[in-house]
Parts: sequence; C-alpha cells; structure tokens
Amino acid sequence: MRARPIGGRVVAVTGAARGIGLEIAGELLRQGALVAIGDIDEAGAKEAAERLGGGVVAARCDVADRDSFTGFLDLVERELGPLDVLVNNAGIMPVGPFHTESDEVARRQFDINVHGVILGCKLALARMLPRGRGHLVNIASGAGVASVPGVATYCGTKHAVVGLTEAIRLEYRGSGIQATSVLPGVIDTALTSGLPETRGVPKIPPAQVALAVAGVLRRPRARVFVPRRIGVLARLTAVLPTAAIEALMAATGSRRGFLDADATARAGYEQRIRDA
Repeated sequence: MRARPIGGRVVAVTGAARGIGLEIAGELLRQGALVAIGDIDEAGAKEAAERLGGGVVAARCDVADRDSFTGFLDLVERELGPLDVLVNNAGIMPVGPFHTESDEVARRQFDINVHGVILGCKLALARMLPRGRGHLVNIASGAGVASVPGVATYCGTKHAVVGLTEAIRLEYRGSGIQATSVLPGVIDTALTSGLPETRGVPKIPPAQVALAVAGVLRRPRARVFVPRRIGVLARLTAVLPTAAIEALMAATGSRRGFLDADATARAGYEQRIRDA
C-alpha cells in the first residue's frame, strides 16, 4: 500500500494535555499535521499547546458530554479546516480490588473510556462521511485483549473499545473511512504510576505510542500493539489453556496484577481523575 502523507492533515487528539495524548499531538505536529488538543483540563491543554507551538489549537473537551465534544470539533474545523483524523485518547484507570470499587467510579470509567469513544466516533463520522475520507484512531490497551487483576472495570472498557473499533471498521469499509485500535502495553505516564513491575513487560515511553499512531496514519491498519510483544502475549493467551495462562502469569509476576500498586505513588493521579 502506498504511504499516505501526514503533512497538512487536520488532527484532533482528546485527553492531550499530558501523557500519551500530548506525545501523539507533538509527533504529528512534527510530521506536518495541523493539530488540535482537547482535554477536560482546559488550562493544561492551553499550556501544552503553548509548549508545542506550531499553531496548535487547544480547548476544553469533556468527551462524556455531547455539547462539549461538539464544540471542540467545531472549533477545530473553524480554526484548522475539515477534520481528517480523530484520535480518541482520553481515558482513566483507577486501580483497586473490584469488590470495593464504587458504582460512581465504574460509571465514570465507562463514561470516559467507552461512551467518550462512541461519541467521538459518531461526531467525527458525521463530518467525515460526506467528504468520503477520514481516520478514527482509538487508543485502547493491551488490557483490551487480555485481563489484569486490579483493573477489572478498566479491562472491560478497553475490551469494548477494541470490539467497537473493529465493528466500525467493517461497517464503513469502502466509504473512505479508516478505523484503527492502538493497544499499548504499560506506558510510562501518570496513569501507570506506582504499578508493580511485570517481568518481560517493561514500561515504555509514550513516544513509542505516538510513533505507532503516525505509522497507522501513513499506512492504515486495523489494529496495532505497542510494543509488538504485547500482540504476541495476546495471541498466546487466546489459545493457551487456563492452567498455562496461570503459569505464565506466575512466571512474569503478574498473578496479582495491579492489586499491589503503590497507593502513595498513585495518589496524585487518582486525585486528579476523581476531581475531573
């Protein structure tokens, strides 16, 4: 397939005031895209845009609110032109035993991680379909094809994103619309602060995810794992018997998953997502 240039494309990235979203915005800007970043933290988004420079547009975007998300995309198109790419990156990951998780925390994860992606895809498709072009990039997780103790609801949300993205890809095949799910492993951001180490699955910098997103914009793919070894582990867990999976988890030190996360190290992140 012939590579598609990134330069000149209008790209909106949600949850981009920091972390993976900010890295994606910066990488695509360096490759010539016209970039807008949205985040529920409006001040953080504007500070990030100032640091990036290059005419980056920034605004508040609550992905769980239709009016807020619509307003963000309206601004993007007024300032930069017709939307070519939406990167649905916004997401949260509270950690703890499933049975102690409040209903409010569970709903909030689905509101942001799932309904935010659904809403973003619908709003973007309404703009892209009449033009016959566009690309939806949904940031899922390795937890979208595997399961990890300590983040059960989060795993459920990311499984939903993977399934949603594939269904959208199939439904709009031939329309000029591309849909890709990106499945990162453990990325070194605030979201993974205080998490225990898993042998064979080290934390990697968010810049690797940004490069993967740039790669699928140039050469569209249905699904991409970051790093690739996450895909190997996912395929193994899909075919191995339960006993073998349990043995693999024991060997990598992940049997308890994230249940032993350092609460002190995660306090700042957990407070921020509660206040958002």
